[in-house]
Amino acid sequence: MSKLGKFFKRGSSRSRAAPSPQEALARLRETEEMLGKKQEYLESRIHRELSLARRHGTRNKPAALQALKRKKRLEKQLSQIDGTLSTVEFQREALENAHTNTEVLRSMGLAAKAMRAAHENMDLNKIDDLMQEVTEQQDVAQEISEAFSQRTGFGEDFDEDELMAELEELEQEELNKKMTNIRLPNVPSSSLPAQPDRTPSSLGPAARPRAAPSRRAGGEDEDLKHLAAWAS
Repeated sequence: MSKLGKFFKRGSSRSRAAPSPQEALARLRETEEMLGKKQEYLESRIHRELSLARRHGTRNKPAALQALKRKKRLEKQLSQIDGTLSTVEFQREALENAHTNTEVLRSMGLAAKAMRAAHENMDLNKIDDLMQEVTEQQDVAQEISEAFSQRTGFGEDFDEDELMAELEELEQEELNKKMTNIRLPNVPSSSLPAQPDRTPSSLGPAARPRAAPSRRAGGEDEDLKHLAAWAS
């Protein structure tokens, strides 16, 4: 067994109860934050060593080589940090999913227990009987409503023809009363005066038409027109 395996074996035997998912997630997030800061530090160191190597260049090759060696070591550490961070992130995501599944399962279990407790005092036979009774009572209520809505005919069995004949008699009586109250105008006792005879023979000499003389002037023509109109 490797030393690393022996170390974890001793650590597991000494460990207390397993931490809760919330505690483990908090530790993993802290580890991610620490590794992220370590990444930033290594990247800044690598950039500084690279700038130092460029500055020395061919003028101071030993210093430039030492800067490049430090850069390589830092890049190796950065690569290890990247791998470790990926592993921690994967573990955190797996633990979050497991915690979510656990909470969902717990909630579903509580819901199942609640439904079982709610249905514990329910009997299907009693439910069927209750629904049948409700249906019957609804039918009774409907019949009562229909009975109330129907018109009651207490002593109203009359002959429609007889009622119409009586109504016509009443209308005729009312019409006769109106006719008796109407006053006609009196007929005159004396005879009307005779109309005057308007034949040409009854007219006087002056009214008889005379033969039209020949036109002599405009004034005479106008007098003849007035005479003809009066005679007609």
